[in-house]
Parts: sequence; C-alpha cells; structure tokens
Amino acid sequence: MMLEFENVTKVYKDKFTAVQNIDLKIEKGSFSFIVGKSGAGKSTLIKLLIKEINPSEGRLFFDGEDITYLSSRKVPIHRRKIGVIFQDFRLLNRKTVYENIAFAMEMVGHSPKVIRREVPTVLSMVGLSDKANNFPNELAGGEQQRIAIARAVVNKPELIIADEPTGNLDPETTYEIMKIFTEINRRGTTLIMATHDRMIVDAMKKRVIELKNGKIIRDTQEGEYYNVY
Repeated sequence: MMLEFENVTKVYKDKFTAVQNIDLKIEKGSFSFIVGKSGAGKSTLIKLLIKEINPSEGRLFFDGEDITYLSSRKVPIHRRKIGVIFQDFRLLNRKTVYENIAFAMEMVGHSPKVIRREVPTVLSMVGLSDKANNFPNELAGGEQQRIAIARAVVNKPELIIADEPTGNLDPETTYEIMKIFTEINRRGTTLIMATHDRMIVDAMKKRVIELKNGKIIRDTQEGEYYNVY
C-alpha cells in the first residue's frame, strides 16, 4: 500500500474542520481523482501528504512508514518521494527551462553528470526538447505546465500529486497534458489529481474520491465526476 489515512481529522486554529474522519487507502501504481467543490477539503489532503500541516487526529502512512508527525529533519527526505504539480506552475522565471528542471535535481544532491543525462530525457518525455533554453515567460500556458510536470518527475518520485493542473488550460491542451500523466502512471508512478474538470474525469474512467464538507462521500472505481446512480 502506497498511502493510508486512518481516521484523519484536521481542525485549524479558527476551529474550522477542514477534513473529518478520513479513511483512505491508495495503492502503488494507481491513478485517482479527488473531486469536490471549493472548500471540500482537497487542498488540505494534499498539505497533509506533503507535510505542510499535521493532522489534529488520526494517523497517516506513506509506503509503510508512519508520517503522522515527522521531525523537521525528516520532512525534506519525505518530500523527495513526492512530485507536486500546481495550477499556477510555480516556475522560476529567471531560470531557463533547463535550469528550472536542473534546479530540482540540484536541491536533492544529484551530480552534474546525472543532471545532464536526465534533464534532456524528461524534456523529451513532455515534448519540449526544443525549449530548453527558453525562459518560462516565453512559453504558452500548456508548455509551462509541461515543464512543471518535467520538474516534478525528474527525480523519479514514487508519487505525483497534481493540484488542479489543467485549471487554466484549454480543452486541447488539457488532452495533451492528460496523455503525459497517463504515460507517467503507465510507467508505475502513483498519481493523485485534485480537479474540478468534469471532462477529464469522465473520459479517464479512473478511481474517483469525492469530498464534501471535509468528508469522503463517494469512492468509486472507474467513476465519473458526478455520481450517476
């Protein structure tokens, strides 16, 4: 089992309960969508996974390790196992495409030789080998998102979390991005995507976990964005 929430609740200081009594298991190599309206708890689940916050109650396991309360020393080690892709890309505008991806590798201590080998490989995977020397502001939104994906996968994480990755993209670009995610998952990487995009959820027929008011109200294999039953 890649990931397990055991009765996890998160209450913020203002007494707002963001998620409540979450019991959830994610298997290695799976592809899951997390859906729900704004404020349903999707972002809180992601923050719990990448250890930006700790749960108020319950336990959280990653690859068999209890990560409920990690020391500050262990948090960076844990995060190296996860690649995160955001809606707003979060690229470094003063670095080229190549440098953006290389920087992610430098941060975890890869040698220049390994960086020179791996960066072109992931750029080829996302179809942007010819953009290595461009800066992010010279690229279209879909291209920037592909670079964000390349940066997230270059260190070969066990888990990819995509937080509304197609929210700012047109349907054609969204389709191309989903082809890349499908290929990443096919290679064995576990993928979790939080999204409002009904089109891609309905088309993909993957596991759908629906949140409402911080609780899981539906967990369906080969599901759709809305419960049709």
